[in-house]
Amino acid sequence: MRQAWARFSSVSVSPFRTVFVGIVAMAMTLGAVGGTSAASSKYAAIVVDANTGKTLFSANADAPRYPASLTKMMTLYMLFEALDGGRLSLSSRVPFSAQAAAEPPTKLGVKAGNSITVETAIYSMVTKSANDSATAVAELLGGSQQKFARMMTAKARRLGMSGTTFQNAHGLPDSAQKTTARDMAVLGIALREHFPRYYKYFSARSFQYGRQRINGHNRLLGRIKGVDGIKTGYTRASGFNLASSVSDGNRSIVAVVMGGQSGRSRDAQMAELIKKYLPKASTRDSGPLIAMRGESPIAAIASAILPKRKAPTPDPRPDVIVALSEEEVLEAERQQMAEQETVVEETTAPIVQAYAEPAPRPKSAPRPKADVDPIRTSSTAPEGWAVQVASSPSAAEAEGFLAKTTKRAPKAVASASPFTVPFVKDGTTYYRARFGGFGSKTAAWDACAALKKKKISCYAVQQ
Repeated sequence: MRQAWARFSSVSVSPFRTVFVGIVAMAMTLGAVGGTSAASSKYAAIVVDANTGKTLFSANADAPRYPASLTKMMTLYMLFEALDGGRLSLSSRVPFSAQAAAEPPTKLGVKAGNSITVETAIYSMVTKSANDSATAVAELLGGSQQKFARMMTAKARRLGMSGTTFQNAHGLPDSAQKTTARDMAVLGIALREHFPRYYKYFSARSFQYGRQRINGHNRLLGRIKGVDGIKTGYTRASGFNLASSVSDGNRSIVAVVMGGQSGRSRDAQMAELIKKYLPKASTRDSGPLIAMRGESPIAAIASAILPKRKAPTPDPRPDVIVALSEEEVLEAERQQMAEQETVVEETTAPIVQAYAEPAPRPKSAPRPKADVDPIRTSSTAPEGWAVQVASSPSAAEAEGFLAKTTKRAPKAVASASPFTVPFVKDGTTYYRARFGGFGSKTAAWDACAALKKKKISCYAVQQ
């Protein structure tokens, strides 16, 4: 811009040309302030009314984008969920493996073999966007970063984030890790609604780590009235990203800007969106917009937030039907759905309670990794042969079938792991209830035969 301005200003011009030069300079200045031109291939933005779910502004909101460190919003969601369920406390230790310690900056710099508290991990991800802390948390909750990424993707589906796939917990470059501006807005609202006790950490502008005061990257905190978080992000591939939560009186919005050309221009673009659209937000709170974890994913998000046309849902490991063809599977599922009343008498609140989060353990008691997620989803399901016992348009109902089947025929599924598999048919998402981990087709068929003796419809498939 300076070179262009120098060329214009170095020439003696007429009054008309002087006016023209002024207009050009003003346009260039406005472009720099707005920052993320709509012509940029990386640009996307959305503003959502956090009281009603109404989209107030949208630009490329459903186009795939790289999340960069906005990824850590989901890492923190998973961590808050573990805290909320009593599986961890703020004082629990987060160990750092060699892989976690070796992550590139930005990082906290913890050496392999050392550990930090959960609260320190939260602060480091919110403010410094520490990649090493994100990896350490992933390994603590998922056993490995790869498994944790599959858990993150599964959780995204349950929140209604149909255009998001995670490959890591920190957001460092990965061509397969994609999201959308709309999905990040959904996640921002979910963090506010589901974890009000822990959401306050997103407003931290700095924190004390040892003798060091670490400042955060979110420059809008303390500068723009009403901004209380959420997260910044940047990689060369993504550009400069920012998700912001803003409240002013009874009005509340969540806004996302992705693909900024610089941190300053991204912040300027966000400030403009807040100034323009916060006054247009509703003062009436219509209630929760994102379904809580125990509710049916079909009601996972208000229809006002969902895109009119859903993006395709990635499936990292599609089901391979071996025992039956796909047509036979669908026919078997229709028969199962007709017979399911003999398996589950009531599939509402009592079923959800059967898989409620475990009660907190004493600090001295070990926490097995299997306790991280009582019901697995397809992305974390055991490989090998499985036995399907039900299919339902409700995830809670599918989990209920698993609970009832275990209760009615415990010996038949004693060595198996329950999980659900989502699939879409005629525009509706259904959930297959399966027991997996059988080492052979014969073992799966034997288990199914035992279930049928209990009048439980089933069939064997290979994952």
